[in-house]
Amino acid sequence: MGARSSATRPRAVGRAAGLGLGGATLLTLLTGCSVEDWGSAFGHFGWPGRGISLQAHEMYDLWIASTIAALVVGFGVWGLIFWCIIRYRKRGEELPVQTRFNMPMEILYTVTPVLIVAVLFYYTAIVQTSIDKLSKNPDQVVEVVAFKWNWQFNYQDGMGEDAGTVASTVGSSDVIPLLVLPVGEKIRFEETSTDVIHSFWVPEMLFKRDVMPGNVRNVFEVTLDREGRYVGRCAELCGTYHAFMNFELVVVSPDKFDTFLKAKVDGASTQEAMEAIGFTGQEAYATTTQPFNTRRQQNSWNQPETVAAGK
Repeated sequence: MGARSSATRPRAVGRAAGLGLGGATLLTLLTGCSVEDWGSAFGHFGWPGRGISLQAHEMYDLWIASTIAALVVGFGVWGLIFWCIIRYRKRGEELPVQTRFNMPMEILYTVTPVLIVAVLFYYTAIVQTSIDKLSKNPDQVVEVVAFKWNWQFNYQDGMGEDAGTVASTVGSSDVIPLLVLPVGEKIRFEETSTDVIHSFWVPEMLFKRDVMPGNVRNVFEVTLDREGRYVGRCAELCGTYHAFMNFELVVVSPDKFDTFLKAKVDGASTQEAMEAIGFTGQEAYATTTQPFNTRRQQNSWNQPETVAAGK
């Protein structure tokens, strides 16, 4: 009886340790901390932040929840590894009891990964479907036209290639283009390129999509929920001045946006329309980025007394 008790004691200790680890994990997950709290506490686990759109929030939540789940599984696996190292370390020259198989354990480590992958796939599919969802009547439609090496933003009166352009903003080597949009409204982007493949990217939106030439017209929608000014970039290597292909997203209140768009429709320049909604002086231009010096010689950049490339 005493020998049996001493043999079963390690198993009891192992079960108790496993239950303790599982209970601690469960209590940690039930403490009421939100996904955003976890992300903020650990530097967003590599992401730039929660984002500035409703769609970005969904992607952020998926990323943080997946990372937490991976860490929980990782700590469990690491705990079992170290427990086995300590529990079954060599204690002499006698060969331990050899076990051919353990059916419950084999079922466990086969079914568990399948369940984890299935759950991750399920939530990934839900978020992806939500992000790609298009509404029948978006509040604003913006045609994004990319060209080497800048942007043109056309505010449309409808959807599709046949829609009319109400107002337009075009960037140049000297002036960064501004894309002014309202907060809290569904914005539909319709992208096209006049030459090569570009990519429309605002890092704070946690999202980018290629801008294709020809008859390919990529479309997506976002609902911005934070006012501010954010740099936008081309995220596709498109040629010599790819790195210089920046723009600025300006998110304002719906009232200010209506005032801005009306000024544009009445013939005002982008900077004049910005002044009409309170952005004066240098604030009427991009503040998150600035035009790059595109002057170069044959083998070096930014040399004095040279002619701007392409002029």
